[in-house]
Amino acid sequence: MLHVRTVGHLTCPTGCAPFAGTTEKNRSSAPRERRNVVRIAVDAMGGDYAPRNIVEGALEAVRAVPEQLDIVFVGDSQAIKRELSKCDTSGLSATIAHASQVVEMDDPPAASILNKPDSSIVRAMDLVRDGEVDAVFSAGSTGAATAAAWLKLKPLEGVERPALATTLPNLIGAGVLLDAGANSDCRPKHLVQFAIMGSVFARDVLGIEDPRVGLMNIGEESTKGNDLTREVFKLLETKNLNFIGNVEGRNVFDGTVDVIVCDGFVGNVIIKVSESLAYALDKTFRDEIMKSPIRRFGAFLVKPAFRRLRKKVDYVEYGGAPLLGINGVCVVGHGRSSPRAVANAIGVAAKFMHQNVNEHLVRAIHDADYTPSQLPHRLDRPGIRRRVADRLSALKRSAQARKRRGKAFGGR
Repeated sequence: MLHVRTVGHLTCPTGCAPFAGTTEKNRSSAPRERRNVVRIAVDAMGGDYAPRNIVEGALEAVRAVPEQLDIVFVGDSQAIKRELSKCDTSGLSATIAHASQVVEMDDPPAASILNKPDSSIVRAMDLVRDGEVDAVFSAGSTGAATAAAWLKLKPLEGVERPALATTLPNLIGAGVLLDAGANSDCRPKHLVQFAIMGSVFARDVLGIEDPRVGLMNIGEESTKGNDLTREVFKLLETKNLNFIGNVEGRNVFDGTVDVIVCDGFVGNVIIKVSESLAYALDKTFRDEIMKSPIRRFGAFLVKPAFRRLRKKVDYVEYGGAPLLGINGVCVVGHGRSSPRAVANAIGVAAKFMHQNVNEHLVRAIHDADYTPSQLPHRLDRPGIRRRVADRLSALKRSAQARKRRGKAFGGR
């Protein structure tokens, strides 16, 4: 039986409770005494399967690295306790911070933050603001999480809009797309900042040494697109980025670009279409396999390969999308997040903290305010030749692909 008692060391209006044998004394001091420990507030009430999947996933994350991670569950304490009582919590460390309200998926984002001040997502942001935790994870309303982070944590110095950075698999590994839904209407400067922040994220979190940045458009030529994309193209050419030009929808997964920049409307459509396509292909494939014994036997032989493929393209493996540009760390998960997806998203938040990403974002945004003529030493570097070569190679591959498609359709 799980023993829970109320303590008051966290700045929560209704109190917090440790579990699994912790005491007020060791719970409040231990996280700051252990080195490299990240303390994360988890919105236990956010998501389609909350709090069950959220609690199970958070415990899975702690179980993987118990000496590096502390969890504060934020939400209805009774509901959280019921879920914890069903789990093995021996040897784990976490805390419950009670919140009496929940932001529903259909609640207006900004209004819900003001009308529900004791909601789990707002209280989680309060904990970050007050320095009680290092980061927040939520699988609830993306709009509410974005609004709460923006209002409670404020933007980083120099940042005008936050952006959701979604990791996408591709043929050579993984890249990042932003914005994935935080801003449906953007100005040119916003997209330029998205490109800068995405480049830092790709380098620090994804481990890509010199990320290739592409602007999502309807064609590769600089004259294509609308007024917004044409203006952004001109601005990105002046920045200290590995900008390879415009990219199209067919480049999202082919590995020719590492950072895809677009407004939140376009980005969210790309994400949702990709999810739908993956589901449709998986279901169609399974239905076809079951139509004959020979097909089922063939599928059995290649099962390991399909298992690896599924793991590579499954959003669960990438956890959640960090909200870049806020003065704190907030990772937003899919509403249907499974326990493994929650665990991986919490891992993303921990890595974000360990890599000091926000510090690097501020420095990159600050440096980008200077014109190329003021930074000749940065632009006139050996890597510029490699960038030109990469761009030419990408254009050549694109031309070859169009030629092959023309032959496949009889030259039409």
